[in-house]
Amino acid sequence: MTATDYQSLKLAIADHVATVTLDRPPVNAQTGASQDEIARCFDELSDLPEVRAVILTGAGKVFSAGADIKARIGTAPRPGGDRAHLRGARESYYAIMECKKPVIAAINGPALGAGLALVASCDILVAAEEAELGLPEVTVGLMGGCRHAMRLFGHSTVRRMMFTGERLRGPELYRRGVVEACVTQAELLPTARAIAARIAELSPTAVQLAKHSINTIENLSLRDGYRFEQDMTMQLSRTPDAIEAKRAFLEKRKPRFGEG
Repeated sequence: MTATDYQSLKLAIADHVATVTLDRPPVNAQTGASQDEIARCFDELSDLPEVRAVILTGAGKVFSAGADIKARIGTAPRPGGDRAHLRGARESYYAIMECKKPVIAAINGPALGAGLALVASCDILVAAEEAELGLPEVTVGLMGGCRHAMRLFGHSTVRRMMFTGERLRGPELYRRGVVEACVTQAELLPTARAIAARIAELSPTAVQLAKHSINTIENLSLRDGYRFEQDMTMQLSRTPDAIEAKRAFLEKRKPRFGEG
C-alpha cells in the first residue's frame, strides 16, 4: 500500500510496517508545509489498524538538514506568523512522539537542528555510518532544539553541541549508546525493518499500551510512574490479545493476534 497525496514525504506500507521517507531535495529541509505533512502522516498512521510499527528515514544523503532557512529569507513578516510556524514545528515532533505505533528512526545522514528534533521524537534509533546529529543554529544566528537533544545526550555534550555547532557521527553515537546500531548505508533499512518486523509480530494492543505508558511515565516520579504502569498492566491483562498470549504460551504455539 502506498500514499501519493504528500508533497514532501513518501509513504509505503507492507507487512504491518509503514516506511515514511522525508523527500524534499536536496537536503530534506523543513518548511511549515512539510512539517504539517509530517504531523498529518503520523496522525493517520496512528489510526490505521494495518500498521503496527513505523520507520522514519530520509531520501538521498541527508536525513534532514533542519529548518529551510532559504524559504524564510525575504518573506514579509505578518502578525502571529512566526508563532504559527513554531507551533506547527512543535506539532510535527509531537505527532511522532504521540503516534500510537512505535517509530524507528533510520538515520541515513546528517540530522541537524529540526532534523535532530525529529530523530529525538522517535522511539528507537539506528544509524548509518554517515549519520550525524548536530545543533548548528548558533552558526546562523538562531537557537536550536536543546530540549530535544537533552533526551539523547548529557549535560556537557548538549551545551558543547549548542555553543559550537559540533556534530556527532554514527560510530560515536553508537559508542555513547544514543543509537541501537551503527551500520553501513546498505544495512540501514534492513536493520530498521528487522526491528519493526519483530514489533509487528507482537500484540498490537500490548505494544500501543506500552508506548502510551512509557511516554506518560517519562516525566513522572518513580512512585507515580510505576503505579501508572501497574494500572496499564491491569488494563492490558483483560484484553483479548492478553488472553490469547497466555493461551498460546500454555499451548506452546505462536499467538494469533487480531488486526486491532
